[in-house]
Amino acid sequence: MSQIGTLTRRGLIMGAVAVAGGVAFGTYRVMRPHANPLTAGLGPGDASFNSFVRVTSRGVTLILPHVDLGQGASSLQAMLIAEELDLEPGQYDIEQAQPDPAYYNTAMADEAVPFMSTDTSWGAETIRDAMGVLIKLAGVQVTGGSTTVPDSFDKLRMAGAIARETLKAAAATQTGFAATELKTARGVVILPDGGEIPYSALASDAAQIQPVTEVTLRPPEAWRFIGKPMQRTDILAKSTGGLRYGIDLQVEGMVLASVKCNPNKGGGLAGFDASAAETMRGVQRILPVKGGVAVVAENTWYAMQALDAIEYEWQPAPYPAEQEDHWAAVEGAFSPEYLDKIWRKEGDVDAVIGTEPDVAVEYRAPYVAHQPLEPLNAIVRVTDQRADVWASHQMPRFVQKRVADQTGLSPDQVFFHNQFAGGSFGHRLEFDSIDRATEIALHIKGTPVKLTFSREEDFAQDYPRQIGMARARGKVHNGQVAALDLEIATPSAVRSQMGRVGMPVPGPDTQIAAGAWNAPYEIPNFRVAAFAAPELAPTSSWRSVGASTAGFFAESAFDELIVAAGADPIAERLRLVTDPVARAVIEAVAEMSDWGRPVPEGSGRGVAFVNSFGVPVAEVIDVTQTPEGIRINEVFVAADVGRVVDPVNFENQVQGGVVWALGHAINSEITFSEGRVTQANYYDAEGMRFHQTPDIKVVGLENATKIRGIGEPPVPPAAPALANAIFAATGVRLREMPFYRHIDFV
Repeated sequence: MSQIGTLTRRGLIMGAVAVAGGVAFGTYRVMRPHANPLTAGLGPGDASFNSFVRVTSRGVTLILPHVDLGQGASSLQAMLIAEELDLEPGQYDIEQAQPDPAYYNTAMADEAVPFMSTDTSWGAETIRDAMGVLIKLAGVQVTGGSTTVPDSFDKLRMAGAIARETLKAAAATQTGFAATELKTARGVVILPDGGEIPYSALASDAAQIQPVTEVTLRPPEAWRFIGKPMQRTDILAKSTGGLRYGIDLQVEGMVLASVKCNPNKGGGLAGFDASAAETMRGVQRILPVKGGVAVVAENTWYAMQALDAIEYEWQPAPYPAEQEDHWAAVEGAFSPEYLDKIWRKEGDVDAVIGTEPDVAVEYRAPYVAHQPLEPLNAIVRVTDQRADVWASHQMPRFVQKRVADQTGLSPDQVFFHNQFAGGSFGHRLEFDSIDRATEIALHIKGTPVKLTFSREEDFAQDYPRQIGMARARGKVHNGQVAALDLEIATPSAVRSQMGRVGMPVPGPDTQIAAGAWNAPYEIPNFRVAAFAAPELAPTSSWRSVGASTAGFFAESAFDELIVAAGADPIAERLRLVTDPVARAVIEAVAEMSDWGRPVPEGSGRGVAFVNSFGVPVAEVIDVTQTPEGIRINEVFVAADVGRVVDPVNFENQVQGGVVWALGHAINSEITFSEGRVTQANYYDAEGMRFHQTPDIKVVGLENATKIRGIGEPPVPPAAPALANAIFAATGVRLREMPFYRHIDFV
C-alpha cells in the first residue's frame, strides 16, 4: 500500500503543479496564441490570418498540423478549414505544417491523465485543462492517439472562419460595401450587386488589416461537408500510383544508402570486417554508425547487398536472449515491488472470491511488430548553415531537436519536410532512420543522403508492442457476475518510448491497464491492478497501445465469468453497464447483428466491448467451424465518436482497424532467440489474408458529448470478440495470442 500511496501523491503533486501553472500564466501565456509561423515566409501582397491559412495572388494554401499516415488526415483537416472558408475541393493547395509550437495538440491531454473518459467531474476536467495548458506552453506537436479529429474539429474550423471574415473585411475596404452585406462561396466574396472577387485578388488588401477574430462557427444544419460522404483528396493519386511517399522522393545530387545495425537492440558494435564488401559493384563508402554500419552505393540494392557481405562482431543485448526468459520476467512481475497502480477497486474482491474462484485463468499477448508497408526511410542534407530532412514522422519538433543536437546546429536551422507515410501504426514515432541518415550526412556534408532500411532491417530494428500477461479470478452468484480480480503485467511501453527521447514519465503508466480499468461495468466487486514489468526488449506505441493487450485480457475474462454464470453475454453487459453512451453502443451492435437469433450447429458468436481513447466500441463476430478450421463470417461494429465527420472514412477506418486487429490476433508475433528478433519479413508475421477477411458492417453513433477519433479504438475489441466466438462454436477457450498456435483458420 505504501507504494500506491506514493504514486498517488506524486500524481496529485503533478496535477497541482499543472493547475498552478495554468493559473499563474493565465493572462500572460495561456491565453496568448503562439506566433504565426507563416508570416516569416510571406511575400509582398501575401496574407496569412493564422497558422493554418495562407492566401496569395496565386491561390489559397491550407496548412495541416497533423501528418497523413494513411488515415486520411490530410483530406479531413483540409475539409474542416474549407467548410468555414467556403472553398470547394480543388480550389486549394495543402501543405504540411513545419515544426512549430503553434501546432500544439491539446487533445493529447485526455489520455495523459488518469481519469475515465466518462468522468466529467470538476477535478477531472480541471486536471485535463491543466494538462492542455502544459501541452500548449510546451508546443507539443504530435499526430497520434486518435487525436487528429478532436484536436482539429474546432481549431481548424475557427481558422477557416477567421480567414473568411478577414477576406470579407478586405473586400469591404476595396469596394465600399459593408462587410455584413457580403457573402462567400466557391472561393470568392460575393457582392450585393452579384459581382464576385476571388480570394486571391483580396490577398494584398487582406495583408494590410488585422485578422477578424470575433467569428461565429456555422451550425450543423449549414454544413456542406461535415457528416456527409466525401471523396478523400488523396484517393485518385493513391489509386493511380501517383502519390509520392517519402520512399519515392528524389533530391538533386543525392546518394543512396542503407544500414545494418546490431540485431541485439541496444547492443553495440565491437568490430567489423568490410573487406569483401569494399570491392563489390557500386559501393562508394562504408561508414560506421551508432550500433552498426552504413553503406553508400550507386543504388539501394547494391548497398543492401554489400551490408550482407560484411562480417560483424555484435555485442549482446541488454535484455534476455531467449523468448522464454522474457515470459519469465513478465510472470515474475506479479509481485508488490512491481505494482504500478491499482486502477479500480470496488467492493471486497478477496472476501467474495475467497479460495475457490469460479474462474482462475491466465492470458498472454506477445510482442508484435508495426510492419507498415513503407519501410523506414529518410533523406538528410547537412551543411554548416542548415540541415534539411525529408521523411514522415509523427513528432516534427522532436525530429528538429534531434537533428539539431546531432549536427550542432540550432533547431531553427533544421528544416523538416514531413511526407505522406505508407502506414505507421506507431512506427513513425521512432527516429532510427532519421538519426542514421543524419550520421551519414555529417560525413558527406552538402550531399543529400537517402537512407532506406531493408524489410529485414525494419523488422530487426522495430520497437514492438509490449509483451503482456494477465491473471484473472472471478466469482458468480445467482446467474450473475459477482466479482472480478484482474492483474495485468507488461513492461511500460510509454516509459520505454519516452525514455529514448529523454522525457521521464512520472507516476503510473496509464496504458498498462488501458481498456480494462475503465470498463463501464458496475461489477459489485471489481479490482484491476497494473504491474510494470522490468523493461525487456525496447517497446513503443502500437495501434491502440495498452488497450490492444489489456482489452483482450479484460473482455476474455469477463466472458468466461458470464459463461460460468450461465448468463447471456449481451444481456449481462447491459445489466452491468453504467454509462448511457456505452449502453447505446452495446444495444446497437446487438441490434445490427441480430443477437439472440439461433445459430447453426458448429457456429458461434462472440461479443466484446472496450473503451479506448474515449471511444466506446462493441464488436460481435460470427464464426463457423469447418473441417479445415475456423472461418470468420461476419463482424459487426458499433462505435460512438460524438460526431462522425466523414462517414466514408469512418467506415474505412473501422474496417481497417478490425482487419489489422484480427490479422495480428490470428497470425502475428515477435519472438527473440539469441537476443534477436526471429521474424524477418511478412512471411514470418502474416497479417490477415484476403480469403480470411470477413464482411464487416459498421454503425457510427453520435451520443457522446466530446468528439473523438476512430483510428485506434476498433482494434482492442476484435481479438476478445473472436476468441469468445470461437469458444461459443467449439468449446475451445483461447487465452493466448496468436491464435494459430492453438487452432486453424481458413
